[in-house]
Amino acid sequence: MAAYRNAPPGSAGSATLRRVPGDHETVCDTVEVRAPGGVADALFAWPVADGSHPAVVLYTDAYGIRPAVEAHVRRLAAGGYAVLAPNVFYRSGPAPVLDDLEERMRSGERSELFAALRPKMTLLTPDVVNADSAAWLDYLRGRPEVSDGPSGTVGYCMGGRLSLRMAGTLVTDDPASPHLDAVRAQGELYVGHADNDGSMPPEQMARLTRVLAEAHVRHTAELYPGAEHGWTQADTQAHDAAAAERHWMRLLELFDRVL
Repeated sequence: MAAYRNAPPGSAGSATLRRVPGDHETVCDTVEVRAPGGVADALFAWPVADGSHPAVVLYTDAYGIRPAVEAHVRRLAAGGYAVLAPNVFYRSGPAPVLDDLEERMRSGERSELFAALRPKMTLLTPDVVNADSAAWLDYLRGRPEVSDGPSGTVGYCMGGRLSLRMAGTLVTDDPASPHLDAVRAQGELYVGHADNDGSMPPEQMARLTRVLAEAHVRHTAELYPGAEHGWTQADTQAHDAAAAERHWMRLLELFDRVL
């Protein structure tokens, strides 16, 4: 799921240089961002090439920052972008979100895993998310690697909700539903739906498309046949390599066109 907004984009750790698939060699650093709830850790990656690059905020799924996310961030940066992936759970401590996260992910026992994650997720109220989003953009505006002009955001699973909210500042009857923010988006949205996703049934997909159309938000919604919730993430059991590559094609096409 991706979006861009018509606003200009605005540390600590050790940077590493690596070549990844794409046109640019990249640097990835672990940085600290001053945020409303304290200091947030984040990944920041950018192309080695001279000059500045459009900013993108990448929101992770509920599993948070981990090695697979670093690879994802690097790949997006290799496309020519300065990419910040914040630890949105920073109020609960630095990444990883759980000490035994990857072991729990491999076990496939999602109920126990999400029982541990849910208290952290409930802290991400609309007001908290909006305030944090402003902090991510402020950080980017201060980086010399970031160019003036439009900035983008992309999010996955839980992060998709955060990305939609950021673009406008999944669809429920709750007055805090992020689609109510998304209809105020001044940029263009791309929404990739998994067709085997119990958290986003067809009627909700249709509702999101309808409210965006009624608000005259430029958008594209696409169904990924056979894909399950979380299909883009290489370290999950739902990963679908072919669908994930199609998502990369759509994502980079959007950002290359509008940023």
